[in-house]
Amino acid sequence: MNMQFRYLVSMARSLRPYDLDIIDRCNLTVLQEPGQEDLIDFLVQHNVHIIASLPCYGETNVDAQRGVGVFDRSISALIALNDAGYGKPDSKLLLDLVYNPLGGFLPPEQRKLEVKYKDVLLENFGIVFNSLFTITNLPIKRFADFLYERGELEQYMELLVRNYNIQTLDHLMCLDTISVGWDGKVYDCDFNQQLGYAIGPPSCSSGEIKSVFDIKNLYELQQFDIFTDNHCFGCTAGKGSSCGGEIVS
Repeated sequence: MNMQFRYLVSMARSLRPYDLDIIDRCNLTVLQEPGQEDLIDFLVQHNVHIIASLPCYGETNVDAQRGVGVFDRSISALIALNDAGYGKPDSKLLLDLVYNPLGGFLPPEQRKLEVKYKDVLLENFGIVFNSLFTITNLPIKRFADFLYERGELEQYMELLVRNYNIQTLDHLMCLDTISVGWDGKVYDCDFNQQLGYAIGPPSCSSGEIKSVFDIKNLYELQQFDIFTDNHCFGCTAGKGSSCGGEIVS
């Protein structure tokens, strides 16, 4: 919905026509919004990799989490993407889906759930896709408020800590990926971005926070420790999270 979305995508593709993986972390219902009728054609033209949220393969669970009618609109969007070539075995147009739990529990094993998603979506709707990613709900912002109101926040944090897995640490996205805000400020991950934990010296003032406008390369950021807090247990619990450190066995 950002007015500059298409400009950013088209400029990135023009600078790197062949070797840049441009990912649209897509909410499927946006494809049916007024003024977005040609969005799929645009994504195809610029070979944009789509990673779309579909928190379940069943209507009841999706509508309970996202709102009435979201499942049907999401399925319609996936069918349209398949028709355009996305997710097909012989296509370069990648379509991945994302699962996250509906409550305060850990996601199931990613590969087994992917098989179930593919079987159900193919049988019921003829939909195909490339890969499924599982994401652990992190106890921040709206989800933290949801747990707190239900009296489950402490219990969920105990679940994450109890399932801490040291083997996830080498796979964490904060080791080799940054998030950049609209104003250029740089963050270790998008969760730190949501919490306002920008990269910079400890207890830094706003003038010391690093942005893409005052660094020459990413190596300059290696002098700063990764900012960690309780929510980091979400990326290190169980087999990890695809957004953080998912371990593929």
